[in-house]
Parts: sequence; C-alpha cells; structure tokens
Amino acid sequence: MMEHDYLVAGERRRSAARLEVRCPYDGEAVGATWRPTPADVEAAAAAAKEFFDRGEAPPPHRRVEVLKKLAALVTARAEELARLLALEAGKNVKEARGEIGRCAFTCAVAAAEAGRLEGEVIPLDVHAAGEGRFGVVRRFVRGPVLAITPFNFPSNLVAHKLAPAIACGAPIVIKPASATPLSALLLAALALEAGVPPRQLSVLPITAAEAEGLVADERFAVLTFTGSQEVGWRLKARAGRKQVCLELGGNAAAIVHDDADVDHASARVAAGGFGVAGQSCISVQRVYVHRPVYDRFLAALAARARATRVGHPLDEGADIAGMIDEAAARRIEEWVVDAVAGGARVLCGGVRDGTRYAPTVVTDCDPGAALSAREAFAPVVVVAPYDDFTAAVAAADDSRYGLQAGLFTRDWGRIRYAHEHIRVGALVAGDVPSFRVDHMPYGGAKESGLGREGPRWAIEEFTEPRMLILGEPGL
Repeated sequence: MMEHDYLVAGERRRSAARLEVRCPYDGEAVGATWRPTPADVEAAAAAAKEFFDRGEAPPPHRRVEVLKKLAALVTARAEELARLLALEAGKNVKEARGEIGRCAFTCAVAAAEAGRLEGEVIPLDVHAAGEGRFGVVRRFVRGPVLAITPFNFPSNLVAHKLAPAIACGAPIVIKPASATPLSALLLAALALEAGVPPRQLSVLPITAAEAEGLVADERFAVLTFTGSQEVGWRLKARAGRKQVCLELGGNAAAIVHDDADVDHASARVAAGGFGVAGQSCISVQRVYVHRPVYDRFLAALAARARATRVGHPLDEGADIAGMIDEAAARRIEEWVVDAVAGGARVLCGGVRDGTRYAPTVVTDCDPGAALSAREAFAPVVVVAPYDDFTAAVAAADDSRYGLQAGLFTRDWGRIRYAHEHIRVGALVAGDVPSFRVDHMPYGGAKESGLGREGPRWAIEEFTEPRMLILGEPGL
C-alpha cells in the first residue's frame, strides 16, 4: 500500500489524521494520505498569494519546458498512474489507461498554449480622438487559483486545472475528491519533478467543509470547480468577487433519426452510456429514437448492454467496473425502482451487487421522473420513440442541464436546426454527447455551469485583459 504526502507550497507534509483510500469495487486498501491541518491550509493560501504578489512565475519559455517535461513524465509512468487510478476510482484499467493518455495530451496542449499567450493591437485612430494612438491588449494572471476536482477523472480533470495554471504562471491550490486524492498527489509530484516552482503548487485533501472556507477566502482570485450542481452553485454564492468557472454535469441526450446508421448509433450509445459505469458528466442518459427504427435500435442497444462485462478494475477482460461507492449504486437502484412504479419498463439490467450496477436500458419512463430529469451518473440509458424531429429536439432541450447533446442523422438541415434549438455547450453530430477531446472548449449552458475548460479557454478564465494605450511623445 503506497503512502502519498500532501503538498503545501511544494513541501511534502503529513498530519495525525490519516486518510485511507480503498478500492470501491471490493474495499481493498489502495493507499493512504493525510488530512492537512488548519495551519497547513493557511500556509498554502498564504504561499499562493505571496507567489502572485512577488511575481515569482517563471518566464513563458520555462513554463513551456516544464509542461513538456510533465507530459513526458506522465507518458513514461503511464502504467503506474493507470493502475493507481483504476484501483482508487474503481475504474476499469483500460479506461484508466485512456485517461492517463488524455492527461499527458492535456499537459502537452497546455505547453503549446504557454508558448502563444497572445495579445492584440487595437487601432485607436478610427476615432478622431484616438489619432496618433494605438492600444496593446495583454493578458495577466488574475491571482491565485482554487481548484476543486471530482472523483470520476481524478488525473485528467486535475490536469485540466493544473496545466493551464502552469501555462499562464498562476499559483494554484488543488482540493481533490476525498475518494480519489492519490492520483492528484502523484500527478502533482511529477509536476514538481518537471520543474514547477514549489510555492506555485499545493494539493490539499481537505474536507468539503474546509474547502468551502477557502472558497470565501479573498486571497483567491479564481475558483474553478468540477462536480455536482448543488455544490457548485452553492460555492458560487460564497465566492464573492472571484472569477468562477463551474462544470456541473448534465443528463445528456442523443437523438437517432431513421437516416442514421442504427448499428453504429447503438454501439456509440452503449459506449457513451455504460462506459466508466456511466460516471461521466456527458454520459448518455436520454435517447430519442425515430419510430421507424426504434425497435431495431432498442434491440441492438439491449444486446450491447447485456454483453457489457462488469469486473474488477484490473481485469483486462472486463469492460467496466463498479460505481464509486455503495451509496451511489443504491441511489440509482432506487431511481430505477421509482421509475418502474411510475410505469417505466426495464428492458435489461436493473440489478445491483454492492457497488456494481448492471448496464441498464429503460423505456416508457415518465420525463419528470428522477431517472430522466436529473443526472443519473450511472450506467443507465432511458430510451423513448418520437415521430416528429422538432419534437425530439424540444425533448432533448427540455432539461435544466445543458452540457452536450448528440445527434445521429445525415441531414444537414436537421443538424443545423438542432444546433440552433438545443441549448448546450456542444452538439456532437454523428456521435454521442460523451465525445470530448481535451483541447476543445468544454462547458455547459443553463444549470450545467459557467465558463469553459480546455487549456486555451481555462487560461482565459485564469487571466484578465489589460490594455496599454500608446501615443506619440508629448501627447
């Protein structure tokens, strides 16, 4: 069992409060860290503020070098990182390897962005009052960043906050999920090895209540949070004048029209709905299928659900593992039972074994039931038929969430109509809403959050534009 010290301004520390991490799948010990003391938390916040106030960030060329080295270190130790992630998060090791590959890519993209922190020249003489003058716009770090990350992608979602901070020179304090702190701590150790200035980085596996105290701390200029809707909006209310970036999940919808490749669509919905045990903010949850192909799609999806193998995180033959804890599995079990009581039908799955919930397909579900209206965050897909495409678009948009949506059709007119009428951060044409590559702008509308992630866009969240107006001497 590995022990990982937490980091206070780059210094490895331990306390009397040991935090053991166990595999969600079987409860076996994975490793341990420690809960930081209040003095540690204060030291981390103070160091971040001092790092910013004293202008200790290295120059851009050095940030590029550090991020390139970090990407190389992640790649070199990919199997170690993946196995730790798999055991800690209860994620299938093949999925964990994919996440670690994405983590390295995120760092590499941030390295590229660190080398092109571009400004803008504004011609001011388009107005008579500006004759002889021009403006230069540059971006400057707002101040220390407080980053709070979830359990479901404990390496790559940390990288999506850490790498942009390194790229623009912002000090950052990271609060990882209590269920999965070890992946964040190992990634941070690699960042220090790559050359990140120690005082720029702290990783504190503190409690949620302690994190809320930091959210109200005026020394932090930016809050970037990925997690649940309820927590995210509460933190925003406490954040005061901070720049706030929230990624709060959704109940992503996909539409399958009769001109689509139904077999391909069913395969992609199965991958997007059951992969990582459905514990993704853009996991497929609702599917609207054109009635002429509804029965065929449903049969194909159910067959793929039954064929999806659940097993131990390190089982190379399994497709997925379990959920993060038994409480999460019990919750989705209750939601399915409630949906059935309201008239829904379970086509396959619907069975829980500890933290493991079988891939499940549900039909005839009341749109107002929790299973359809709220974020399931579980390997459950709700399928409904439609006759009119505009009605399907309206149903997909009829949600408090708006992160991403998917559309399977070959018709450009339908794609354009859906893009204009489904209010989401991204519409994915020809695929499920679960599609994401790490250099794209990623974020939601409505109650799914504020701002965008992806290294380039995160840097914009962490920085502010500042203008210099230049004129001829003597003006």
